[in-house]
Amino acid sequence: MQIKNYIRDIQDFPKEGILFKDITPLLNDPIARKECLEILVKSLKDQKIDKVVGAESRGFFFGMLLAQELNAGFIPVRKPNKLPYETISASYELEYGSDNLEMHTDAIKKGERILIHDDVLATGGTAKAVCELVEKLGGEIVQCNFLMELSFLDGREKIKDYPIFSAITY
Repeated sequence: MQIKNYIRDIQDFPKEGILFKDITPLLNDPIARKECLEILVKSLKDQKIDKVVGAESRGFFFGMLLAQELNAGFIPVRKPNKLPYETISASYELEYGSDNLEMHTDAIKKGERILIHDDVLATGGTAKAVCELVEKLGGEIVQCNFLMELSFLDGREKIKDYPIFSAITY
């Protein structure tokens, strides 16, 4: 099965000139979704994972599935003012300006083994910010795990100090 066959290209979304990689066909097909989850889990080579960190919002889909499969906790990383408890934050650069991500201060205990998951590795800004949050709380990053990577945007360079796995590379 080719997981790429379940990723739909949407031209000019969310703005003109962008070719958006839509994962909803993958989410909609239970066999393809299961196959994709198996690929993501297999990349961990039986490593112990205490918590899976999922980046808002498409990182939540497979992040929760990975946490369930790995018998690990799940930690949502969200945009500002979306989490109800005390948070820490990290900023990252956008094409024009910057934004922030937040995580609860009690989400990770020092020394816990963390899998970071997001749907796509593009410029690497989001992934780098999530890594900073995990390390601020004392977590050990086991792997940065992505459904797909847009290699032409060189996002891997921003998180090169961590093990990286992408199920699909464009």
